Amino acid sequence: MSLFKARDWWSAALGEGEEFDQGCLCVGDVDNSGTGHDKVVVGSYMGMLRIFSPHASKSSEGVPVEAQLLEVQLQNAIIQVEVGKFVSCSELVHLAVLHPRKLSVYSVSGTAGNVEHGDQYQLKLVYEHNLQRTACNMTYGTFGGVTGHHSLCIQSMDGMLMFFEQDSYSFGRFLPGFLLPGPLVYNPRTDSFLTVSSARQLESYKYETLSVATEAESRQDPELPLKTGGKRLTPDWTFVLGEQALDLSVPSFSHSSSSIFVLGERNLYCLRDNGQIRFMKKLEFNPCCFLPYTSVTDGTTNLLLGNHTNMLLVYQDVTLKWAAQLPVVPVAVRIANFLDLKGVVISLSSDGHLLCSYMGTDPSFFSTPKVDAREADYEQVDAEMKKLQKFIREATRTQDILPKTDAEEDLMVTAAVSSSMDSQSQALIQDINGLPVPSVTIQVKVKASCVVQSSKLTVSIQPPLAVTQDQFVLEPMGVGSSTVVAFSAFLNGRYPPADLTGDITVSYSSPTELNPKGVPRVLQSRFSLPLALVCVPSSPAKTTKFKITVDTNQAPVDLTSIFTEFSAKSEDKDGNSLAFQFLSGAKVTVLASKTSQRYRIQSDSFEDMWLVVKELVQRFDRHFSKLGVKDFKKSFSGPLPLQEYFLSVDHHFQLRVSAQQYQDLLSERAVQFRAIQRRLLTRFKDKTPAPLQNLDTLLDATYSQVMALAEAAEENRALLEEAFVRLRSATHLLVLLLSLWQGLTPDQTAILEATLLPLLQDTPQLGWEESCDAAVSHLLRSCLSRSTKDQATSLAQAGGPVLGLPHDTARLKKHITLLCDRIGKGGRLTLASEANLQVPVQVQNLAAPGGVEPIAEVAGDGEELELPQEATKFIKKKQPSKKVKKDKKEVSRETSEASVKEEAEGAEEPVKEAKKEKKESSKEKKESKKDSSKEAKEPKEEAKKEPKKESSSSKEKKELSKEKKEKDKDKDGKEASKESGDKKVSRKSSVKVKEKKKEPEPAEG
Repeated sequence: MSLFKARDWWSAALGEGEEFDQGCLCVGDVDNSGTGHDKVVVGSYMGMLRIFSPHASKSSEGVPVEAQLLEVQLQNAIIQVEVGKFVSCSELVHLAVLHPRKLSVYSVSGTAGNVEHGDQYQLKLVYEHNLQRTACNMTYGTFGGVTGHHSLCIQSMDGMLMFFEQDSYSFGRFLPGFLLPGPLVYNPRTDSFLTVSSARQLESYKYETLSVATEAESRQDPELPLKTGGKRLTPDWTFVLGEQALDLSVPSFSHSSSSIFVLGERNLYCLRDNGQIRFMKKLEFNPCCFLPYTSVTDGTTNLLLGNHTNMLLVYQDVTLKWAAQLPVVPVAVRIANFLDLKGVVISLSSDGHLLCSYMGTDPSFFSTPKVDAREADYEQVDAEMKKLQKFIREATRTQDILPKTDAEEDLMVTAAVSSSMDSQSQALIQDINGLPVPSVTIQVKVKASCVVQSSKLTVSIQPPLAVTQDQFVLEPMGVGSSTVVAFSAFLNGRYPPADLTGDITVSYSSPTELNPKGVPRVLQSRFSLPLALVCVPSSPAKTTKFKITVDTNQAPVDLTSIFTEFSAKSEDKDGNSLAFQFLSGAKVTVLASKTSQRYRIQSDSFEDMWLVVKELVQRFDRHFSKLGVKDFKKSFSGPLPLQEYFLSVDHHFQLRVSAQQYQDLLSERAVQFRAIQRRLLTRFKDKTPAPLQNLDTLLDATYSQVMALAEAAEENRALLEEAFVRLRSATHLLVLLLSLWQGLTPDQTAILEATLLPLLQDTPQLGWEESCDAAVSHLLRSCLSRSTKDQATSLAQAGGPVLGLPHDTARLKKHITLLCDRIGKGGRLTLASEANLQVPVQVQNLAAPGGVEPIAEVAGDGEELELPQEATKFIKKKQPSKKVKKDKKEVSRETSEASVKEEAEGAEEPVKEAKKEKKESSKEKKESKKDSSKEAKEPKEEAKKEPKKESSSSKEKKELSKEKKEKDKDKDGKEASKESGDKKVSRKSSVKVKEKKKEPEPAEG
């Protein structure tokens, strides 16, 4: 047993479902027995009043019957109980009970019993006061210095102090600046009342000041005559705490130590009677209650302090003397003297656990028994050891600290979307462009197959769609129980969404035998919203800007039979045309050909066609699968609408650039604003007044500019969100058309979608353009590269530069065009090829640290240069002659010039990028010189080790020096133009290929 643990002397569990708080516990000789032994009085918010006389008992089940003196059910909730001399003509102690609207004073009397059942106790009402205001707390004492009996002061919830002298009401006063009630206590040394106001400061009011202040009734009731004799109520002194106080205490056991103790949320304060602070203790925990009591050392005070970690701490002023662990979190703590034990600590928890405990140690009377000396039976010990090891093996196999992955889940989440719109829309925007905005109800059923705790359900949906409630806290569920939650989804923006699906995430804990708190787990489910949520049927449009044609291999289908929810209001009875008017977008028309098996989707907005095309393709699949058609195929034969797609890309990019510009301008104006403020502050602090020199005008103008820029940046942010949603729609549509055009499998479509949509939302640090460009470039260099050698080389490269906002979208658009072109020429979108690809030995050698450079790109377009077959034939020879070398160089020059011409015809780059590439090419040349020098050193080392191979290595050195000289001549003869820069890059790359091929030659020779 731990030393630092409260020793349980007597305990009781009070009722079931009852609540207790700070004022519900008091101790005293309430029955006036005269023995000096205390009784424990407990009142609950349920109106139950109990009186106990604890004593040591061996039975710990329930409440010992002989310890409970009285239990009475009162009509009202009990806020506070106090024991004192509350009857004027009696020296006996009485019990004061505070209810929300009543103050009752009782006498407790006991009658000696004649039989073994013991004494009988009775509760008699002496007097009561009906309160006009709801009470919060009360205090008592010898107000005004009157001795012999106690008066009562009650604080109401609206800030009125009501004073009672025994059975008569004295007066009432309102506290100034009152907002919420705080703790209240009476200081008998100064005859003043202490409370903590909503301004988070300790205030002291003298009883004399309160008695002569303005009457509370005259302030509140306009019909009463106004008394002019009263003074305005002001505190005698205040002390700023800076935090809300949990409790106040004025210990009166020693006149030498006059202290006021305040328990804050994070600090403990001790003040003198005049408001000067004695000491302050910063607490490292959340306190819940405290009690000062007498100390054996003069000039100090001991404190009992309970916290929310079930600890009871003993402080002597600011020094921690002892710590004891309690079984519960106490809300009130007292010290009492009983017949068997003095100085017992009584604690009460919020759920009614009453504990009488003491601190220290119990003497141990255990003595070790004598053991008979006998010889060990090794066979028996061995058998026992094997048995224990078997148990250990089974336990390690079947331990359930982490739950087993069973076939069936702990929870089943089912989402059901209503087939019809809500009769009364839940949308925040009631109508858009004159059209009412509907809402649809989604019901989510969560069924548990085991015990589930701490369940939370979260609904996530893509903007501009919204839901009425996105988070639900579920009750703990047992085996087989289920819970149903419902919410509505609606359109909450003036542009159509890019996705009509939503995600449901349920996080929960499943407790196990070794982990009762539970292992956190997450379950996800998806639901789809109907198309009718964002559009309504309309009349078809004849002339539109954008058109898409989808071919099928089946006979034309009646569109009204597929879109049944839109057929009722359709004007075309033949079912050959159907129009969808988006609530916050353009009109989309679907036309079915009467003769051919084609369908045309047309609209004035390219992005708005996405949802209709997606819905049309999905409903075709469901329709023909119901009919049993297995060979249904759909395709797209027209040219890809890349130019229309690039309009959305450019619009989104321009808004991102504008956002960056607004950010820069805002930071400049903010710096200017702070500089003007500093100047003005210097002028105002100067003792000799000086003219402001229009600094105030400049400050106002700068402030106006900052506000205008902030508003413009906020508008731009909203436009950027809308542009990104439209860009997502356009990208989804392009991916769908690519998959229909080339007949991509679902896995290939997923790769393409992840490439073109790497982000679900833009962030200031990372945007869509740079992420998409990096992903597309990776595909072009890996699975869509023209040769396996280039693919292997790209896999051996190191990571690229840090992604950032590009200068323009020309590079991205060229990469997307090239991606579509390579897919159209039969390129395979797969990730398995990268994993299974065998990297050549030469590339593995180059992949060593510092042994490989990024492949040079022509004009920054990311397309790899390829050597013709003729050049590769020459490179593969082991020891070419001088003639062959010359031919090789000529061929490499011709091929590099031809590739440069192709690249120049393919795209025209801006002048700025050409300059940038020039710098990069010059850097790469320097690096190639270093590499060539390194490679020239390598044959030297090999020649030392292998003298037989000297001739081949010397030949290689001569070839490298010749190539170097030719490079230098080419450098001097070229002009600074884009073409020349491109030629240099291509020539350099061709030389690099030679060098790579020549590396293994010494080993072969």
